[in-house]
Amino acid sequence: MPRNIVPVILCGGAGSRLWPVSRQLLPKQFLPLVTGRTLLQDTALRARDAAGLEQPIVICNEAHRFLVRDQLAEIGIAARIVLEPAGRSTAAAVAIAALMCEKDDPVLLVLASDHAIRGTQEFNDAVARAAEAAAAGELATFGIAPARPDSGFGYIERGDLLPGEARAYRIDRFVEKPPEAEARRLIATGRAYWNSGMFAFTARRLLEELGRYRKDILDAARKAYAGASDDLGFLRLGREAFLACPAEAIDRAVMERTARAAVIPAEFEWSDVGSWDALWDLAQKDADGNAARGDVQLQDTKRSLVFGERRLVATLGVEDLIIVDTVDAVLVADRARSQDVREVVEDLKRANRSEQMSHTRVYRPWGYYESVDAGERFQVKRLLVKPGAALSLQLHRKRAEHWVVVSGTARVTRGEEVFDLQENQSTYIPVETRHRLENPGSEPLLIIEVQSGSYLGEDDIERFEDRYNRR
Repeated sequence: MPRNIVPVILCGGAGSRLWPVSRQLLPKQFLPLVTGRTLLQDTALRARDAAGLEQPIVICNEAHRFLVRDQLAEIGIAARIVLEPAGRSTAAAVAIAALMCEKDDPVLLVLASDHAIRGTQEFNDAVARAAEAAAAGELATFGIAPARPDSGFGYIERGDLLPGEARAYRIDRFVEKPPEAEARRLIATGRAYWNSGMFAFTARRLLEELGRYRKDILDAARKAYAGASDDLGFLRLGREAFLACPAEAIDRAVMERTARAAVIPAEFEWSDVGSWDALWDLAQKDADGNAARGDVQLQDTKRSLVFGERRLVATLGVEDLIIVDTVDAVLVADRARSQDVREVVEDLKRANRSEQMSHTRVYRPWGYYESVDAGERFQVKRLLVKPGAALSLQLHRKRAEHWVVVSGTARVTRGEEVFDLQENQSTYIPVETRHRLENPGSEPLLIIEVQSGSYLGEDDIERFEDRYNRR
């Protein structure tokens, strides 16, 4: 390859069209939707195989930083993890990565964390060709041969073949999500591709073009990077400077404006896993065209996707449906309307429903908690604390807590006391008492927590010490 390739993995998507499985606090990139690994893990392994040993840069929302670190650690990948205080689309994120690499000026291989790709050798070959084009000064993107006239994708129309071995084409124009008739016309030309949202360019060339076309984004990114600080090994960007950065996609900020945009025709299979229908396309199907996961029983059912999380889901005499059953929500939709699931999520947001934000299981850097039951003035949760992990030293103004150890060893701080509890032992934490729960053992600690009081919201917490620097 012409020069070093640094993978840049953009990990800020919300995946709202895959609700109720994908939610704001646990979006689709952190879920095992296609293989036994999460989409982020598959992306990181794919990038390592294609780009070599260069440490990737992963840019994510600060709320997901421990999920990113832990999931990459599970597959043996160390990364430079950059924390955004809020989403500002892809131009700002790519600018930060380019500034981090400006001195050495490698090729940046920009990948979304939530895509599915099949064809390892074909992907590696395309990356090598894109890197060659990037080293020659082009800003390259990967074009996917359209499988159908889909108005849910943006399109790229190619121009002339560029000189060199990369087999890259000049881009004539970008077409953003055209109507189906226009998509058919584009495909009929034989010169159109789906825009994959993956790119390759050198760090300095990207900064040059961004400075030419969107200097305001580049200036804000420079300030945010200059004000960055280390936070437990994460790079936390300067908050105010980054929040002042305009939100725009790298496609519109640079790729649609530069005279040096090139497309690499890809021969690998690609999906943005952008909807339940896209997941149905990827899944193995039975003789009637059904894709099923979980405890599912199908009777006289055709061309449907049925997803059961914890209980039996049975269907009878239905066709072309999406049925997704989770612990606290069920989605039933026409497969043809799968792109519109985000409208359901928007309605839930307007109604201030928690189901759009989080699952009953909520992950924390120390483990997770899971709601079991709730009623007037009480709530029951299941807590799992990882070996060596600890909750913050905290207190609650409006609730008391009872802890029962199901398995493992709990080290409890309660006021001035510090003591250990074993399996089947319990303790009580009164209102307005400083407390902490730790796992000093080598096995996970499982706790049942019963909360009681006049208010049980998660914002009734005052932290005094926290090893994870949560704010």
